[in-house]
Amino acid sequence: MTIRHGLLALLERQPMYGYQLRAAFEESTGATWPLNIGQVYTTLARLERDGLVRPLPENDGGQRPYEITDTGRAELAAWFGTPISRNDRPRDELAIKLALALTTPGVDVRAVVQTQRTATMRTLQELTRLKVRDDRPGDLSWRLVLDSMLFQAEAEIRWLDHCEVSLVRHRPAAPGGAVPTDRSPGRPYPAGPAVGADAPDAPARAER
Repeated sequence: MTIRHGLLALLERQPMYGYQLRAAFEESTGATWPLNIGQVYTTLARLERDGLVRPLPENDGGQRPYEITDTGRAELAAWFGTPISRNDRPRDELAIKLALALTTPGVDVRAVVQTQRTATMRTLQELTRLKVRDDRPGDLSWRLVLDSMLFQAEAEIRWLDHCEVSLVRHRPAAPGGAVPTDRSPGRPYPAGPAVGADAPDAPARAER
């Protein structure tokens, strides 16, 4: 979600000034993507430049609210009506890291996978605990954001499991590759440390 379209969506509710927009954005997303006030005002300046919002007179407190324009509403409607393309999303740093680790001499790829799995498992545990103790059962927008993060963490763990299985089966064609090859065919790699051994047992999938 871009800050640009997020602010337009908030201004569609009513005119707001910068600090109101920041608070409303973080409330809507459960502070998942915290903003600093500089980001808000920089984005507002660009939206004003593009004719998507316009400033209103300052209020009694000296704050200047902004309101969305008809052009801004058309932009927002187009954004809501357009599916998000995988090509439009940020590059997956983890996938890139593992791809490079496989071709970088001296890198223990299996250790990279296990380190990431431990971190992702802890994130999953934290998100699950947050959902269990969430005291805003009627806040659907926040619960949907939280569910999205839970699903992503679960999917990442499954993908990391797949990566480790692939590493066990894979035998590099070139000598000196990142994946250890001092084993006989069919012999698995030695077991590494238990994932999350210093953390509580991973919770079961949260009910949705």
